[in-house]
Amino acid sequence: MVNVDAFLTEAGALLGPRGLTRDAELMRPWLTDWRGRYHGAALALASPANTEEVSALMRLCARFAVPVVPQGGNSGMSGGATPDRSGTAVVLSLRRMNAITRVDATAREATCEAGVILQTLHQAAEAQGLRFPLTLGGKGSATIGGLIATNAGGTQVLRHGSMRAQVLGLQAVLADGSVFDALTALKKDNRGFDLKQLLIGSEGTLGIVTAATLRLQPAVAARQVLWVGLGSIQAARTLLSLAEGLAGDALEAFEVLPLHSHHAVLAHVPGTRSPLNQDHAWYALIELVADASRAEALPALAERLLEEGFDAGLIEDATLAASEAQAEQFWTLREEISASERAIGPAMQHDIAVPVARMADFVEAAVPLTEAAFPGTSAIAFGHLGDGNVHYHVIAPAGSERAAWEASEGKRISAFVHDLVTAWGGTISAEHGIGQLKVDDLVRLADPVQVALMTRVKQALDPAGLLNPGKLLPVGSQV
Repeated sequence: MVNVDAFLTEAGALLGPRGLTRDAELMRPWLTDWRGRYHGAALALASPANTEEVSALMRLCARFAVPVVPQGGNSGMSGGATPDRSGTAVVLSLRRMNAITRVDATAREATCEAGVILQTLHQAAEAQGLRFPLTLGGKGSATIGGLIATNAGGTQVLRHGSMRAQVLGLQAVLADGSVFDALTALKKDNRGFDLKQLLIGSEGTLGIVTAATLRLQPAVAARQVLWVGLGSIQAARTLLSLAEGLAGDALEAFEVLPLHSHHAVLAHVPGTRSPLNQDHAWYALIELVADASRAEALPALAERLLEEGFDAGLIEDATLAASEAQAEQFWTLREEISASERAIGPAMQHDIAVPVARMADFVEAAVPLTEAAFPGTSAIAFGHLGDGNVHYHVIAPAGSERAAWEASEGKRISAFVHDLVTAWGGTISAEHGIGQLKVDDLVRLADPVQVALMTRVKQALDPAGLLNPGKLLPVGSQV
C-alpha cells in the first residue's frame, strides 16, 4: 500500500511549489488527451526543472511504487500521455525543461532539453542559418521530448526521415532513477547496442527523455511549392515517381488529399480559397527546395516537372506559389485537414501505412470496402504519399452522437481498418504511436515474437511497471 502522504511530502520538498501541484484547476488541462477521447486522474502534477530533479523524483517514485506518466506538449493522437482514471499516477511534465543549450553551426547540431517546443527549435536554427528538418501541424505545442518518445514523422519524412533519423545523442532517466547519458554525437560508435534508438519511439515506457542532440541541415535558400489537380490517386503515384526521378534530393514533400478534404478545409477555415478554378478528384501538394548552391536552378526544375506531368497526362491543372505567403496558404490547405474533418462530425481517425508502391492501390481498395461494410459512413484518405503513410478517416453517418458512435460502431470500424492494413503488409501506427488507443490491436495483430521481445525489454528496464503503464503494451503483460 502506497503511503501517499509520505510520498507527497517528500516530492514537495524535492520539487518545491513550482515543481509539484495537486491543484485540480491547474491539473485539469493535462488530464485529457488532445482529441478529448481519454480522461484521467492524477495523484499530482510534477514539473521538474532539470534532469537531476527528474532522476531524484524517479528514485522516489520507485521507492514508493508510484506510477509515472511522462508528458510533453500533450498533443499526441493516441492517448499516450494521459493517465488512467485511478488517480494513483504522477503526471510528469517536461515543459519547464525548455532550454536550448547549444546550437553549433559548424557541426550542424543542436542540443536541447526535452521541453523545448518544436517551433522554438526551428527559430533557433534559423537564427544560425540552419534548419531542423522535421515539421508538423502541431509545431507550436509539440515538444522535442514528445516527438522523440513517439518517433514523430511529419511532412518532411520523404527526404529527411522521421525523428529517429534526426537524433544524434540522447539523455534519459530510467525507471530506477539512473541517468542514461549519450548526448555526445559520434559519427561512429560500435560499442554494442545503440540504446538511444531503443528509447526513441518507446512512448515513455522505458525511460523519460530529458535532453537530445539533434541533426541540423543548411537553411533552404529557395523553394517551389506546387498545387496540382489530378484525376486519381494512381495519377498522383505516377507523378511521385516522375518527381523523384527529376528532382532527387530537391523533392522535400509530396502530400495528397481528395476533393472531400479540400472542401472541408475551405468550409471550416476562414480566409482559405482553392488555388485552382475547377474541382479535381485529387490534389497533390509538392515542395521542391534547394540550398544556395542550387537555388537558381529550382524554378526551371519546377517548370519541367509540371511540363512532363502535363505531357504524360497525369496533371489536369496546376499552379506554382508566386510568393512565400501563397506557399504557406497552400500548406494551410493540407495542415488543416484533420481539424476541418473533425468539425464535420464524429470520425474514427487512423494513422496507418503500407509500402509506398501499394499506397494508391490500398486507398482505392479500402475506401469502397469500408463504406460497404459500414453503410452511411464516408472513408477519406490523405497524407504522405512519398512514405506510404495514410491518414484514413471514417466519418460517421449524419446525426451520430460522438461518444456512443465511437464506443460502438467506431471500435468495429477501427478493428476492420487495422485488419485490412495488416493484410496489405502495413502497420496500424505510422507516426502517432500506439499509446492506449491501439494496445489491444497491436497485441492482436503484431508478430507474436515482436510483442514478446518488447515485453521482455519492458520487464528488464521497468520491472515494477511504473513508467507510463497501459501504454504501448498491456498492463502486466507477460512473455
